[in-house]
Amino acid sequence: MSDPTDRERVRELGVEFGPLAHQLDQHEYPATCEELVEAYGSAVLGFQNGEQTLAEVLSPVPEEQFNSAMEARAAIFSNVPEGAIGRKGYSDRTPPALGEQSEVSDESF
Repeated sequence: MSDPTDRERVRELGVEFGPLAHQLDQHEYPATCEELVEAYGSAVLGFQNGEQTLAEVLSPVPEEQFNSAMEARAAIFSNVPEGAIGRKGYSDRTPPALGEQSEVSDESF
């Protein structure tokens, strides 16, 4: 049976890592972006609205160096495509989200 933290980390902040979560945790750091792409570049990251390989996601930062798996994840989160996050500015707690207009009129009961 795998470690519970591996299962928890498969999906983070809307990014589906799959086996890459464990691979990033087990990788030896510091590591360059080039090293991570060479080792795991074909790993597919899933998003709400599509997917990309690790190589595609990290392509904007080829010279980056990571001192930990947390830093590598931060670079991934920073470089996922804008459409990957779903509805931009969405919040189910404060309708409407900033920049959106409400379709429901404000009523007082």
